[in-house]
Parts: sequence; C-alpha cells; structure tokens
Amino acid sequence: MFQQLLNWRTGLAAIAICIVTGTIFYSQYLANKIAREERVKVEQWVEAGKSLLNPNISDTRLPFKIISDNHDIPIIETDERDSIIAYVNLDSSRVLSDVSYLKRKLATLKGINQPIIYTDPVDSTQVNRYYFGHTSLLNEVRYYPIVQLLIVGLFIIVTVLALRSSYQSVQNQVWAGMAKETAHQLGTPVSSLEGWVEVMKEQPGNESIVTELAKDVNRLRLVSDRFGKIGSTPQLEKTDLVTQVKTMVEYIRKRAPGKVSFSIDTHGHEQIFALVSPPLFDWVIENLLKNALDAMEGKGAIHVSLLEEKQQIVIDVTDTGKGISNQHINNVFKPGFTTKKRGWGLGLSLSKRIISQYHKGEIFVKQSEIGKGTTFRVILNRVV
Repeated sequence: MFQQLLNWRTGLAAIAICIVTGTIFYSQYLANKIAREERVKVEQWVEAGKSLLNPNISDTRLPFKIISDNHDIPIIETDERDSIIAYVNLDSSRVLSDVSYLKRKLATLKGINQPIIYTDPVDSTQVNRYYFGHTSLLNEVRYYPIVQLLIVGLFIIVTVLALRSSYQSVQNQVWAGMAKETAHQLGTPVSSLEGWVEVMKEQPGNESIVTELAKDVNRLRLVSDRFGKIGSTPQLEKTDLVTQVKTMVEYIRKRAPGKVSFSIDTHGHEQIFALVSPPLFDWVIENLLKNALDAMEGKGAIHVSLLEEKQQIVIDVTDTGKGISNQHINNVFKPGFTTKKRGWGLGLSLSKRIISQYHKGEIFVKQSEIGKGTTFRVILNRVV
C-alpha cells in the first residue's frame, strides 16, 4: 500500500510538472507575441499622432481611428530630457490628487519596455520618447501560469491528503482487526488455563506452583485485555500516574538483571492525575522499560521522571544503554522496524498509537547519544 501511495505521488508530481512546464512555455510564447503586437500598436499610435500635426495630410480619419482605438495601453510622452509632456490611459483622478503619481508611473514604465523614440524630421534636436506599459490582457497571460500552478498544487495537496487518509484508515482497520483476532484467539486458552488453576488449587501440595501459575495466567489475561482495547475505543479514566508507573517499574525490576538499577523522580508530587486507559498506559510504560533493558544488555540504570506542568504531564524514560543512531531515530515508531535480532518491531509502534490516537498525547525520542543512552518522552494532557 505504501509503495502504491508513493507511485501515486510520483505520478501526480510528474503530471503537475508537465502541465505547469507546458503552460509556462506556452504562456511565455503568447505573452511575447502580445508584447510585440502592443509595441507595433504604440508605434502606429505615435505615427498617427504626428500625422495629425502634419498640415500636408488632409484625410485624418485613419490617424484618429488609430488614436481612439488605443484605450488600454498606458503611454507617457516625454521630451529629450524626460520631462513629461502628455499621457494616455492613466488614472486622471490620481494625476490630479497626487503630484508624484506621474513620476512614479514613468519610472515603472521605464522598467517594463524600451521607449519608442521619435525624432522630428524637420528639427533633429527635437526628440520625443514614448514609454508604455502592458495591457490587462498581457498581464493576465503572464500571471496565468502562477494561478494554474497554485491550482495544480492545491489539487495535489488535496489528493495526497485524501490518499494518506485512506491509507491510514486501511492501516487502522488492519490494526484493529489484528488486535481483535489476537484477543479472541488468546481468550479460549486463557480461560482453559484459569480452569486448570482452579482444579490444581483443590489438590494439596501445589500451593506454590499454583500461586506462580496464577500470576502468569493473570498476565496472559491482561495481555488479552490490552489487545481487546486496541481493537476498540478504550474508556479513559482519571488515574494516578505515579501509582501506575511505580507498579510497572516494580514489575520490570523483578524481571531485570541484578546489575540494572531503577529510579523514579516525581518532583515532589505524591499523585499526578490524567485521563488514561490504565491497561494501555501500562503497556506503553512496559514497552519503554523493556526497550531500555534491551538497550543496556544486562547492566546500567533506568530513570523515570514524572513532571506535572500547567497544562500537561511529561514522562521521561531514560536509560544508559547503547543509544539510537540518527538514521534510526525517525524510524523507531514505524511498524516492523527493529534493531534487535528477535522481535516484531511492534512495541513502540503500538505505544505511539496508544498515546497519540487514544490519549491525544505525544511520544517521541527526546534525545539519544550512541554509547550513552536514550530518553523517550511521553506528553499527556493534565486533568484540570
């Protein structure tokens, strides 16, 4: 599915590039063609204006028509010293209200086109310059590729977001289906084991075995319950995180090598409350602690910090293990990613789903250094 999504993105990007590139070239071609035609029109306009001043021309209908047909090309006429003589197709109200308007407009037109220079055939010292700008049509043609680029870009963004949403929806359905099926498959043997534990309790001499066996069966029941909650929306409860974390740390401590030390810092708080699903929250802490143990390979220290801030609760799990390389930090929460020889690479992925999707919080690698250790951070909303 990911490969298919990537192919869609690549195809869309290629289509967009082709469309925009073709549009830019064609629009540029049209713009240059219109610009040449406009220059010819201005040259004809200048000639027509001079013809009206020529006493030898009796029929002035054509010059008048050429001049009157120009109602959209802005033109400013200057003398040889660039002093403004006349103008057309400019905002007359601005000219009257703003004394510097014409000078600013002249400066703008100088930067758009080379002026048309007219030298008086009778007196060569009389030189007039005609600076002109673009018509609205030419401006629209020039800006059209930008508008189209924005439209195509918006189309790509909407399409990619839709595909991504579809991909995530399918992924969520797969996760939910897998979790429900796992819980269902575990349910039958766990119930059977619970029955056998009760049978063994009735037989004298099995007390110590039954006690330990019951713990493991309860553990299996807890795992089944966790998977059942992954497959559906869990009920969040106001829970004391200090108690939850201490219980889980104690559970991992009993199963950790003797050379691994554990410590908890609650920053003076005896209780810190948040809305969580206790079984799923325990699962997240358990995953982080087990990953810390795996990273230290039998010796080191694990420190858990719980800090209650104004609007959020910050939980840091720090180990003194081998650390995570920069190239792997962005992948640790992806399903199937693992650097261990054994394992499915689902623990941190499930943890991220539990925290972000069910608890609307955050989980990420706060910092990691090769050979010195790693800190995972969990952020939850504080109960007001």
